[in-house]
Amino acid sequence: MKKQPLRNILLVGIGFILSPLSWWNDLVVNVPLAYLMATPLSLISEKLFLPGFVVGYWLTNLLGFLLMHWGGQGIINKQTARLSIKHSLLISSIYTLIIIVMVLFGWLAPPSKYLSQLP
Repeated sequence: MKKQPLRNILLVGIGFILSPLSWWNDLVVNVPLAYLMATPLSLISEKLFLPGFVVGYWLTNLLGFLLMHWGGQGIINKQTARLSIKHSLLISSIYTLIIIVMVLFGWLAPPSKYLSQLP
C-alpha cells in the first residue's frame, strides 16, 4: 500500500515552517501565533499573558517538530532522520528570553493594554 507522498511532504513543509530549524520563522510565524494564543488568556488576566505567550511559542515549535517527524516517517519509510535537538532547543530558548524581556520592558504588551488606550 502506497503512502500519500503529497501529504507527507506537506507535513514536513508545515513542520519546518513551525520548527526553530528555519531562521526566519519565529518572527514571521511562531511569535504571531503565540501572541494570538496568549491574547484570550490576557483578557482573563494580564498576568497570564507572558506565560501564555511562552507556552504558545514552545507549542508551535513542538508542533513543528512533530509534523516534520510524522511526515518524514512517511517519506523515508519509518526511518527517522536525526535532527539537531540541542541546536533547536538553544534557538528556542534564546527567542523565549527575548520574548520575556520584551514583555517585561513593555515593548510587547497584551492587547488589553492597547484597547484601554483607545478613545
